[in-house]
Parts: sequence; C-alpha cells; structure tokens
Amino acid sequence: MKPTKLSTDALDDLQRELRAAGTPFALATVVRTLDATSAKPGSKAIVTSDGEILEGWVGGGCARGAIARAAKSAIAKGEPVLVALRPDDKLHSEGVEPCEVRDGMVFERNGCASKGSMDVYVEGYVSAPRLAVLGEGPVANALRTLAGGFDFQLTDSMPSEAGVSNMSGDFVVVATQGRGDAAALEAAARLAPRFLAFVGSRKKAGTLKDKLAAKGVEQDVLDAIVAPAGLDIGAATPEEIALSILAQIVSVRRGSA
Repeated sequence: MKPTKLSTDALDDLQRELRAAGTPFALATVVRTLDATSAKPGSKAIVTSDGEILEGWVGGGCARGAIARAAKSAIAKGEPVLVALRPDDKLHSEGVEPCEVRDGMVFERNGCASKGSMDVYVEGYVSAPRLAVLGEGPVANALRTLAGGFDFQLTDSMPSEAGVSNMSGDFVVVATQGRGDAAALEAAARLAPRFLAFVGSRKKAGTLKDKLAAKGVEQDVLDAIVAPAGLDIGAATPEEIALSILAQIVSVRRGSA
C-alpha cells in the first residue's frame, strides 16, 4: 500500500496541539536518499517519546525501528540525532557497524529488500518546565524577574479564599512570607510537584509541616519540601535569595542535585 502524503498544514497542526498539551515529541525529516527508498527527501513524521509514529511518513518497517530509537534519544537528551540508514553492503564498505556513531551520525542497518540508503534528521521537542512562584513579596518578585531569562513557563497562581485547585508546576516556590503561608504550602504540597521550596525559616517550615501532616498530607511529600529555600551562598538581599533559589532549581532540573 502506497503511503498517503500528508500536507504540511496537517503536521504543523499536530505539532501545535502537542506543544499546547505539553506532550514531548520528535520531528523526523528525511534529508537525503540513495537508490530505492519509499520516503523521499523532505518527507517528515511526528514521533512520540515511545517511538510511535503519529503522523507522516519516513519509510516503512525497515526504517521505523531506527527512527523510534533516534526519537527516544533526541527527546530524552535534548539533542538532535542524525541517522544514516544503510544496507549491509554499504555499512561494510563504509567500515561501520550498526548503531555505531561516527562524526555525529548514528549508523543503522536498513534490512529492506530495496537496499536503499537514507539520512534522517530527528529533533526532539520538550515543553519548558513550569515554575509556579506563590507570593507577592520582594523575594517572589525578584525570582520572577530572574527566572524570566531562563527556559521556564512562569505562573504565579496565588491561594484565594477557596484555595488553589488549578495550580500546577514542575517546580513550585512558596514565597508568601507571612501572607497565606499555610494555604499556599498546603495547595502546593497536595500537588506533589517535582520540586517544592518554602521561603522561610526551618522552624516555621517545621510547624507548617506538622499542620499539613495532621491534615493528611503524605509524609514523603512533606519530607521533600525544601526549607529554607535556596543554596547556601550567604544570600542577604531579596535578589540574592532569588538567585540562590533559581540556582537550586537549575541544579535539580539538570540532575546535579
């Protein structure tokens, strides 16, 4: 069955939908072909983080395994992957083995009977992590200003009288500093974000954690709350405290913490 060529608009629409939903994906683009191949230069496909092709065409079953592996790597590492699909005789003539990386290119075996060759550029797209800053004080405002220069989706949802039901974020900093501390920390803790920090003393945080424990918040969630927030850099001003907090968030995000 001959593959149906999808319009660029259809691929663009799907990419917009995935980005809006915060769903990671990869875009695979055929950049060069040699001999007989079902996909031609310019052919594209959208691939999930599990390696499933959602839309588009970059070759049949002979190519899909290699493209799936490249997509997973591009999404996980945040680096594009250039795949060189070659039949056995071409791999042998070029002196490379399947899955070998040479000059930034990953060589893969093309087992199709057509024995064609194809180079495919695979680029991953991952939504920027969300950072929720709760509070309107000097530290909160300084943190928003500083974080604006980094790759975060900033939100500043604050607890209302009804509480916060829609606050979300991979990273949450409670910098209410005496104005709704308990409500903000409870709302954030119940969401169990990847990183939750409280701007305040260790003693005050301990008191609040005891209250949250009495309300049924899981102990492992409470234990994960970072308080006082920020790395120990001797920060004194709101701007310096914000810097120490952002440095801590970056450390966690990049896996060095």
